[in-house]
Amino acid sequence: MGLREDIMNETVAQLPLRKAVTVTADLSAKEAIRLMRDSKLGCVFVIDDQGRPMGKFTERQVLKLVCGCVPLDQQVGKHMVKIPECGCVRLTDPVVKVLEGMKQTRLRFLCVVDDAGKVVSLTGQKGLMEYVADHFPRQIKVQVMTSKLHMNTREGA
Repeated sequence: MGLREDIMNETVAQLPLRKAVTVTADLSAKEAIRLMRDSKLGCVFVIDDQGRPMGKFTERQVLKLVCGCVPLDQQVGKHMVKIPECGCVRLTDPVVKVLEGMKQTRLRFLCVVDDAGKVVSLTGQKGLMEYVADHFPRQIKVQVMTSKLHMNTREGA
């Protein structure tokens, strides 16, 4: 099978998924930012009492807070972005639904939920790129980046 058939037939569960970080709406933005930094993720999902996603707090919201000189002790629920219905996928959905959801919502991250609608993980650009790389290992060349200077001597006087 080719990539087109695979993304139509394989499920989201077969993507390289990331551990989602979840918070409640009453957590401070400062604490949410710390969790994002510690987990090396660009977002946290804000969940309700049943563990279902209500919204997400992303790097974009952090920039808006900092640029607007908004105190970071405010609740993250006041600054979260609502997740549209197409911003969540189920583990049993085909991979193509991730592509469609990212295109429709213009989001980098999608929430992966179980059959009860509870957050189980996250996926997005990085997971899809890893999925494609796994399907075409011979065609994708990974090259180590170096920071070597190209000049051996000083330029100028």
